[in-house]
Amino acid sequence: MEAVKHLTLAELEAGLDEIRQSPKDGGVLKLIVCRPRTGEREILLEAELTLTEGLVGDGWKTRGSSSTPDRSANPETQLTIMNSRAATLVAHTQDRWSLAGDQLFIDLDLSADNLPLGTRLALGSAIIEVTAPPHTGCKKFVSRFGLDAMHFVNSPVGNQLHLRGINARVVQPGKIRVADVAKKL
Repeated sequence: MEAVKHLTLAELEAGLDEIRQSPKDGGVLKLIVCRPRTGEREILLEAELTLTEGLVGDGWKTRGSSSTPDRSANPETQLTIMNSRAATLVAHTQDRWSLAGDQLFIDLDLSADNLPLGTRLALGSAIIEVTAPPHTGCKKFVSRFGLDAMHFVNSPVGNQLHLRGINARVVQPGKIRVADVAKKL
C-alpha cells in the first residue's frame, strides 16, 4: 500500500480559491458517515436524524463529551459537518473523507459569514442548526492528514471559513440522503 502524501501548507493554501467557490446556498450532501464506535466508520446512502440521537446509529450520544460537567453528550455537538471541497483538499480522495471524523460532508460555504451561529439548514426532511462550539483539528487529524493540514484548518483564514467544519444540532427530525440539497432557512 502506497503512503498518502500530506500536502504542505503552501499546497493547501493554493486550494483556497476552490473552497471559496462553494455554493452559498443549495449545497449538495456528498457523504454521510456514521461512527458507531471509536475508530469505526459506516458510509450511508441515507440516514435518520432525531432530536435525541442526532444521526441514528452514530456513537455521539454514548461517547459523551469532556465539555460537559457530567461528561454526557453535548447537544451542541450532535452533528459535525465538513465542506466537501476542504475534505478533498486535505484527504485527496472521497474514500478518505471519513477519516476526518465528521458525519456530513456538504458542498456548501460553511464560513462564519455565510452560516453564522443559529443558521438553520433544511436537509432532506430534517432541519439542523449551526451551534457555537468550535470544531478544530486534533492529534487524529494530524496523523491522518499531516501537521500542515491542522495548521491550515486552524489558521485565521481556516477558522473564518470553518475549514475543519462546524457543529450543529437537529431541530426537526427527518430523513437525509446523499444528493439532498442543504438550503438556508
